[in-house]
Amino acid sequence: MRVVRDKLVTPVGLRSLAPGDPDFKPKYFGDLRARDAAYHQGTVWAWLAGPFVDAWLKVYPDDVNGARAALEGFVPHLDDGCIGSISEVFDAEPPFTPRGCVAQAWSVAEVLRAWVTLARRARPATSEPTLASALP
Repeated sequence: MRVVRDKLVTPVGLRSLAPGDPDFKPKYFGDLRARDAAYHQGTVWAWLAGPFVDAWLKVYPDDVNGARAALEGFVPHLDDGCIGSISEVFDAEPPFTPRGCVAQAWSVAEVLRAWVTLARRARPATSEPTLASALP
């Protein structure tokens, strides 16, 4: 998990390939052929933050702050692109420019699900979180 965190996790999701790999493409940019070549060669996928949070909590069940760190970059992104939504993909290197769809359902769903998971961890088991308590 620490290798995944160190090599793949970005402020807005997980890279599809680690920097340093000979096939790594840092930008999802250009014509259709260039974008297709980069799609799974480093491009950051926002929705992968949700499964990462689940896996982190499975391995480190008491490290809610470590899991939360994988989501914090989405807060400022909510003011980018389509305000209040999350983009489909991002470039693999800073500044992690949003690309693809400006409002991607699976990106929004997984990040929101992960926030709710963290909110449930922070509250007593008898209390159900509200949507407002799941958001930063």
